[in-house]
Amino acid sequence: MNRVITIGREFGSGGRELGKRLAELLQIAYYDKEIIEEIAKRTQLAESYVHQIVEQKTGVFYPITIGRTLHAHQVHNFGNDFMLKQYTTVYSEQANVLREMAEKSDCVIVGRCADYILKEHNPLRLFVYADMDSKVARCRLKGDAHEELSDKDLRKKIRRVDKNRAKYYQYYTGHTWGNRSNYDLCVNTSAISVKECAEMLAEMLKNR
Repeated sequence: MNRVITIGREFGSGGRELGKRLAELLQIAYYDKEIIEEIAKRTQLAESYVHQIVEQKTGVFYPITIGRTLHAHQVHNFGNDFMLKQYTTVYSEQANVLREMAEKSDCVIVGRCADYILKEHNPLRLFVYADMDSKVARCRLKGDAHEELSDKDLRKKIRRVDKNRAKYYQYYTGHTWGNRSNYDLCVNTSAISVKECAEMLAEMLKNR
């Protein structure tokens, strides 16, 4: 069976960078955005829409608001049914893609409930986290749209993204995202660079 390393991560913790560096040091495959591209190809949905679904940005899991008229209730329910079907389709294809990747070669997979979906492959399950100040600082270093946000708004965005990831993970796995009992190793990147962390992990895994 191939070696599979899965990485769950808080937004701004450096989990994606850690996964990429670790894959490079171990000279194994790295999968992240490639998963979205393959799901989009198989479902014929736009990549941007698939990304919204796997990051749980469309709100389909929220309950129907009470107190609507019957007609409004039916319309709302129809919309939820349609979106739920798309969610289910995307998750099913995501599971197929992850299993194919795990069976193809040794690899590092970031996010996508991979630790749960690939449990039969006995993956090394990592969870990467950091304190809020470290996450804000790391987002600032990345630049992009974060440059336009105040520290207050950036903290709100970080909490919102993590809340959505937790909700998505809970819905499909029945487990609590970030709970240490669901992982083999939890890594705090607050006081250590991602580069150093990747090097230490790679050394540990090489000697395992």
